[in-house]
Amino acid sequence: MLEAYQKPALTFTQQLDRLVERGLIIDDRAYALSKLKAINYYRLSAYCYPFRIRDRYSNVTNKFIPGTNFDEVVRLYEFDRQLRLMVMDAMEMMEVFIRTLIAYHLGHTYGPFGHTDASNFHSTFDHAQWLEKIKEEAERSSDTFIKHYKRKYSGFPALPIWMTAEVMSLGSLSFCFKGLKGNDKQAIYRQLGLRDNRLADWLHQLTYIRNVCAHHGRLWNRALSIRPAAVPDRDWNPPITPKNDRIFFVLLVLRFLLKKMDNGEQWRNQCTDLIEPIAREKRWRLAMGLPEDWKKHPIWR
Repeated sequence: MLEAYQKPALTFTQQLDRLVERGLIIDDRAYALSKLKAINYYRLSAYCYPFRIRDRYSNVTNKFIPGTNFDEVVRLYEFDRQLRLMVMDAMEMMEVFIRTLIAYHLGHTYGPFGHTDASNFHSTFDHAQWLEKIKEEAERSSDTFIKHYKRKYSGFPALPIWMTAEVMSLGSLSFCFKGLKGNDKQAIYRQLGLRDNRLADWLHQLTYIRNVCAHHGRLWNRALSIRPAAVPDRDWNPPITPKNDRIFFVLLVLRFLLKKMDNGEQWRNQCTDLIEPIAREKRWRLAMGLPEDWKKHPIWR
């Protein structure tokens, strides 16, 4: 039988005292209190978790590993925050690139409004649902080009595909790509140097990752609930790429796509500089899905 939640709210001082009682070393109480006020005890507790002792049954206890310092927890939190910013930076470049590829291909293959015709998509694609969604997104948009279009042209919220691509959410873009016919997908794959359907899986996973980042969720050691299907390519499988449900796999996807844009060298170097200090510890590498020689990974290089 479920019990009612009865824990009281703690003051910042009480929160800090609780961490000390559980074995966390606090060198500067004023600094620690300022961090609790800025970050939130509950959010910071997720970064305390890897530093807690496990019992003989591998259950995580409330006690900290002896010698754990509050500064280590904050550094882990700051690392994750910087990692999210790096991922969002790459996501923006990637998303604009994929929007361009899809809009260019559909516009030149089926015309400006070809995307409104269900016959131009796979027969199993729920075109009506997708079309309704992108119409809603167009109506919600306050972009100047939308206002101009409404003043000058009839048919709104139907827009030419190159405008539609600019107001679509990443989720709608991912759904659109999944619904393309095989020959249309292949045309886009060729531009990316791909031979199979992995892009649809990648877009699905990246949509999920974007939502995690947008809500400031923990990313660095998250076990990703959405993961791509296996592909017959050694570079994307163990042991070279240990797991497809950890952040390193996502970083590889972003690196691969940015390289196709002749872009991303600076981004890769900044990511490497960010990850390198934490990757010195094996337990953190495992948490992120990093192989030991991750900097030499053929996709990351």
